[in-house]
Amino acid sequence: MNAVLEKKENNKATFTIEIGEDKFEKAIQKSYLKNRNRFNIPGFRKGKAPRKIIEMNYGEEIFYEEALNIILPEAYESAIDELELEPVEQPQVDIEELEKGKPVVFKIEVTVKPEVKLGEYKSIEVEKVEYNVKDEDVEKELNSIQEMNARLIDASDREIKDGDILNIDFEGYIDEEKFEGGTAENQQLEIGSNKFIPGFEEQLIGKKKGEEVEVKVNFPEDYFEESLKGKEAIFKVTINEIKEKELPELDDEFAKDVSEFDTLDEFKESIKEKLEEDMKNKEKVEQEGKVIDKVVEMSEVDIPEVMVDNQIQNEMGQLDYSLRMQGLSIDQYFELTNTDIEDFKEQIKPEAEKRVKTELVLEEIAKVEKIEVENEDIDKELEKMAEQYQTEDVEKFKEDMKKGDLEYIKTGIIRDKTIELLMANAKFI
Repeated sequence: MNAVLEKKENNKATFTIEIGEDKFEKAIQKSYLKNRNRFNIPGFRKGKAPRKIIEMNYGEEIFYEEALNIILPEAYESAIDELELEPVEQPQVDIEELEKGKPVVFKIEVTVKPEVKLGEYKSIEVEKVEYNVKDEDVEKELNSIQEMNARLIDASDREIKDGDILNIDFEGYIDEEKFEGGTAENQQLEIGSNKFIPGFEEQLIGKKKGEEVEVKVNFPEDYFEESLKGKEAIFKVTINEIKEKELPELDDEFAKDVSEFDTLDEFKESIKEKLEEDMKNKEKVEQEGKVIDKVVEMSEVDIPEVMVDNQIQNEMGQLDYSLRMQGLSIDQYFELTNTDIEDFKEQIKPEAEKRVKTELVLEEIAKVEKIEVENEDIDKELEKMAEQYQTEDVEKFKEDMKKGDLEYIKTGIIRDKTIELLMANAKFI
């Protein structure tokens, strides 16, 4: 096989592949052996007719298409390796020459990864990110834990007040007609949570268990359901239960109940340490983002449209998966958000372009800096994965993973090492 690059410009590569007649002949013979059972030739049992006889009856080109399908994929892969090309889409293939007893010649055109012109990526200056944990942050977290451990007690002997948790039934009407989705039974509602339509919760304050209340509201102009936007509605509400939260005392007993610590002071100190760790991680993520953004901004690359389209498709796939985990389809999402697939693509296109450019720039830096993956890097990454999956037999997990495709792990390691290099050389001011 011989591959010749004819031109490479505007992210398009055009090259020819020449495959010797002997290799093509072997492919034709493979095609014959694979397909001979399809032919009924008088005087021969099915599948026993010689190749020459079949070619005489159907034409000598009868096995060419299958033969081309046999030889082309391997030849194409060898050619892009030889020519050091990185395709980003399926190639366009034309047969330039196809004649028995002569080499087969293909002309290939394919979009390839663009060249990246790096700007300065060492000694990048960015503003330092710093978060400090304050006493009020600890108190806020402690109060949140207190809220989560609150006990609900019956308060049906008094009027509803802010913070109460109700069980209600309701029916919604617009112009004295019930509307779809406006009816529910045994609905839980926390007064002050602002989870219902604005103005709904406030009108229940001061009411009692068993009362039937008419609540008048206006749906917001930006409400997700088109038919309800800006409409005035009346809800007939029945109050079934009134409960209030009883918060536990913040003392040593509370600390023992909700943590591994014996005293409240120890528990608060652990909360502070955890918040500080979270803040350090947040600082790290934000500073990495600032450095990467600056490096990408200073680099130049002409991104092929197909790469942006592929990224958009990936993000749509991730959205679809996330929605299905929540019991929704992507069509339902578009209906709820009053958008369509084209709107969505247009909205995420700028971010998709940024992500593609970022990955191209990081890849180029890794090449320039000759960043490589060592066996110990893979072992460490597999150990982290085993810990995440809570695998008991770590060595078996590592061996099983090594039998699979490790390319995505290697790519991730190289990316992480590249970012480490950028961070080590950045200046934070």
